[in-house]
Amino acid sequence: MAPRLQLSGITKRFPGVVANDAVSFAVGPGEIHALIGENGAGKSTLVKVIYGVQRADEGEIRWEGEPVALRSPREARRLGIGMVFQHFSLFEAMTVLENVALGLDHPPPRRELEREVRAVLETYGLALDPYRLVHTLSVGERQRIEILRALLGRPKLLVMDEPTSVLTPQEVEKLFETLRQLAREGCSILYISHKLGEIKALCSAATILRGGRVVGTCDPAAETPRRMAELMIGGSLKDLSNKRAGASGADRFAVSELVVPGEPPFGTSLRDIGFRVRAGEILGIAGVAGNGQNELVAALSGERVGTSGRIAIDGEDIGRLSVAERRRRGLCVVPEERNGHAAVPAMTLAENAVLSARGRKGLAAGGIVRSGAARRFAAEVIGRFSVKATGPQALGGSLSGGNLQKFIMGREIEQAPSVLVVSQPTWGVDAGAAGFIRQAMIDLAARGAAIVIVSQDLDELLELADRISVLNEGRLSRAVDVRGASIEEIGLLMGGVHGAGPGEAVPVPSVPHVLGAA
Repeated sequence: MAPRLQLSGITKRFPGVVANDAVSFAVGPGEIHALIGENGAGKSTLVKVIYGVQRADEGEIRWEGEPVALRSPREARRLGIGMVFQHFSLFEAMTVLENVALGLDHPPPRRELEREVRAVLETYGLALDPYRLVHTLSVGERQRIEILRALLGRPKLLVMDEPTSVLTPQEVEKLFETLRQLAREGCSILYISHKLGEIKALCSAATILRGGRVVGTCDPAAETPRRMAELMIGGSLKDLSNKRAGASGADRFAVSELVVPGEPPFGTSLRDIGFRVRAGEILGIAGVAGNGQNELVAALSGERVGTSGRIAIDGEDIGRLSVAERRRRGLCVVPEERNGHAAVPAMTLAENAVLSARGRKGLAAGGIVRSGAARRFAAEVIGRFSVKATGPQALGGSLSGGNLQKFIMGREIEQAPSVLVVSQPTWGVDAGAAGFIRQAMIDLAARGAAIVIVSQDLDELLELADRISVLNEGRLSRAVDVRGASIEEIGLLMGGVHGAGPGEAVPVPSVPHVLGAA
């Protein structure tokens, strides 16, 4: 039987870079095939070629044995190629059914579409109300809309790009059940993820990209996640040094009774937020996107001011101080969005260094930027954090996502903060860069800093944090010690199932564990 999809010598060039260099691989009918690689390895470009968003400069695509030219996503969908993107394209004020209709090339009349939608939902066990407004749905439910759109086209190949980055463990397992059912029915799946434990649990084959080229293939079931990561980076993966046995001293960072109204129309209000972090301690805050994470980070940084509550560093209340004043008191913050929020792509790395480090590193005086000092500091960050860049004058937008994240993290850590608040520190970052960033946070905590990590990656939090709380619908759960934490319990908290109070057990049903191999 011919492969469902076969790529031969696919090459795609952009000015100054070859994104895909003679890429060849095949996906068989009913196969769940992983595509893995570092940031900048060429995965996104290749997927766009397969889905007709971009055209290859060289090479051939065969579909079920026949050569095809994919000039647009519509042509790809006509063949039977469906795509579920990492970032959803949904209208929040519209219903599920209305969003589904907008995503179809030729939507049928409403009643007929509703019948088709309900049939697909029942067939694949996808819990979704067609008449719910999107802004009332969880992130997992929103993803089901994207999957539903694709399934209505009866795809023969489903391409999924980082599909679990915003899901709870229970939602991940439900997604895997759906994908396995599709594969049993003959649908091929091309699965892209940085979560190698998921690749091992789900996929039967993997193609590894590095520098735009295929550098190997493997059977994920026969490999460890570590070995797959080493194949991706082309070298040995460094082990993280052990965290210290415990925090020391008094509370370094304390938040109590913090209330912050959500931005209309769909922002999440924070209600009675409270936590404490000691010197040398790392507190992890888990939760799926849209439950108040951005509001919390903005409130802690000073970008937004709460209506009530207290934020203190070493006992000093900073809750009414500006962003600059909080930084002078020892608070450094890395927001979730690196492009445009943590860094300005059109500015040089030296100029980006000035944005947050001008006070603590003396990069400006009397309103005048000290250009030489800014370049030296940026060069220091580039060197210490192994940032791949041409130098301090390189534009932020010229760096890959992983290298820009390393620069941003280095810029904040090199300011020697007393408190560091980081949102999604390794989101979309490859294994090598992620390990480097995580080690830098461990080292900073070892020097006495209090660190708060807001992340949707439970494996990351369990690896780094001493204690974990969960943010759900603007409420923060009690903190649990990672040494006694269960992924199932934390997943339930992420989904809104809260215990009765501090110290009381949370009932946990039997839930398959799929993250432990990561």
